[in-house]
Parts: sequence; C-alpha cells; structure tokens
Amino acid sequence: MTATTLTSREFNQDTSGAKKATRRGPVFITDRGRPAHVLLTIEDYRRLAGGNMSLAEALAQPGEADFEFKPPRISGVLKPANLG
Repeated sequence: MTATTLTSREFNQDTSGAKKATRRGPVFITDRGRPAHVLLTIEDYRRLAGGNMSLAEALAQPGEADFEFKPPRISGVLKPANLG
C-alpha cells in the first residue's frame, strides 16, 4: 500500500487522478502543509469502519479469516408464554 500526499490545490486541479491514486492506498490532502483530509476507496473505508458490514460481507473479506464476533446479549425482552 502506497500513500499519496496532495495539496488542496493539486487535489482541486486533478480530482480524477486523486481518485485513481486511492487504488494504491490512501490519499492525504493537505491544507497549508498540514494533513486535513484522507481520500479512500469505499472498500478501504468499510474495512476500517467495520460497523456497517453484513455478516456475508464480513465473511467475504480477503485476508484474515478469523475475526471476533460478540453479539449483544438481550435481556428483559422475552416474556414467559401465557398458557392459561
């Protein structure tokens, strides 16, 4: 993975090139010489965010096949059946 750094001006002048550069890794966009934004592919973003992924998407991820899954425990929601 190769990171690319662009100034805000370079990004504005070549947005298409910046989007293409995300195929190689993140693109850092600077404002006055300081990192201000990061441009990622949607796949990289979802991998980093992790929270909005379906189980099928999680299982289809390349690389490490082992991941931690801790579903939340539900309490106080179930009521006993009234059989009377």
